[in-house]
Amino acid sequence: MSEIYAPRPPEQPPVVWTIAGSDSCGGAGIQADLKTFTAMGVHGCTVISALTAQNTFAVEKIESVSADMLLAQMNALQADMPPRAVKIGMLGDAESVKVLAAKLAELKTYVVCDPVMIASSGRALIGEDVVALMKEYLLPQTDLLTPNVREAEVLIDQRITNDNDVISAAKDILALGAKAVVIKGWNSGNGFVQDYYHGATQQFWLTSPQRKNADARGTGCCFASVCAAAHALGYSQEDAVVMAKAAVNQFSRLSQPIGRAAPILTYQPLPCTAEDFPWLTSDAAMGRARPQFPDCGDTPLGFYPLVDSADWLRRLLPLGVTTAQLRIKDKTSAELENEIRTAIEVGRQYNCRLFINDHWELAIKNGAYGVHLGQEDIETADIAAIARSGLRLGLSTHCYAELARAVACQPSYHALGPIFPTSSKVLKFGPQGLEILRHWRRMVDGPLVAIGGITIETAPRVLAAGANSIAVISDVSQNADPEARACEWLEVFKEDYQSKIPKFGS
Repeated sequence: MSEIYAPRPPEQPPVVWTIAGSDSCGGAGIQADLKTFTAMGVHGCTVISALTAQNTFAVEKIESVSADMLLAQMNALQADMPPRAVKIGMLGDAESVKVLAAKLAELKTYVVCDPVMIASSGRALIGEDVVALMKEYLLPQTDLLTPNVREAEVLIDQRITNDNDVISAAKDILALGAKAVVIKGWNSGNGFVQDYYHGATQQFWLTSPQRKNADARGTGCCFASVCAAAHALGYSQEDAVVMAKAAVNQFSRLSQPIGRAAPILTYQPLPCTAEDFPWLTSDAAMGRARPQFPDCGDTPLGFYPLVDSADWLRRLLPLGVTTAQLRIKDKTSAELENEIRTAIEVGRQYNCRLFINDHWELAIKNGAYGVHLGQEDIETADIAAIARSGLRLGLSTHCYAELARAVACQPSYHALGPIFPTSSKVLKFGPQGLEILRHWRRMVDGPLVAIGGITIETAPRVLAAGANSIAVISDVSQNADPEARACEWLEVFKEDYQSKIPKFGS
């Protein structure tokens, strides 16, 4: 086909191709990929590599599509619907691998490859010659490879028996040419299932409790398809991997025994619920032994001003403010500790839940109520020491990967921002908006604090979207009459907005 059509308008959903086998029972392969694409809000196009005769018990027969037909499908789509991302599943024969690799080099698009080698029933789906050519031709074209543990063992020809083996396997796979890899389904026998991600700049583990429907058909296809769709929608690779883990958890939990053997996934648009959202840690063992922080009591956090001195607390707390944060950025060590100590004393005087931003060691030393940390502090702070001290913990989040890292700590509250444009702080993340706030409400158990550009006028919409508290900086501190403005904020939380807030995790 020689005719080239005009690009699609940007408001239309991005195009994602799936190159995979057809599953006659609709549980995996092309069929699972299309269901996933629909749930993710992208337009899926299909390049069928093989036909299978299978049901929920077993694969009865496989018939590969010829390399010529594989190429014809890709050429037809390329002329009209070029992809923003490509997801690759099962491939038919050796010649098809070479043809596909050549086309990918021409397309220069983002590629997620799920190296499907073994069916859920245990049957080998491709021969050793195809595996060898995948390693030689396909992996160097792959941006993200998503093998399960068994497939990773085949690729590196080694057994995986412990956490360190998983990490070594990821490095060995990257040496084969893939730019990033996530090894799925590691089960150390502790009641958890973990995925290990190794990318160019980040490495982490994703952990979730082992589920009763873990044998549902199509989980590998779904995982890779979410990753491809998320990239097409503009998410980072790390966010995409977290979203994929969450989606597989959700779809598996909702799976149904449509056939008489393995259940079939039930596909729903993200966001998932809190019980499906994974937690992200730098160490596998940390994922299996999370800290637990105290809650903030029965009284909602409510109006939550952020101030930079004890003097501000003396002005605001007598008005009835019961939650506040001290955020100091520019004092020397001695001045800093003195200011923190004084602020904690003022907070105690007025029975205020005072969180100290960043300076967790001084907060512990001086007996603060709580600590608030940004994402850049989670890896450097001693989270276990903070938990042992009995302090509360609040954590900032801006994206799926950051939320997963925060969830791993089980903090006293999560903060999301900026909700609206703000001049208080230079951030690499743009305004989140109310729709993302609604998503976070579903994925988070416990209080959710909204921050960034929120005024009294916009507060009702923020609360209705799911926030339990609103953190405020400039709307009070830069007001001509800060005390009067603070009193107006306190009145906001006396209104019946709380009745509009969805319950945690709903």
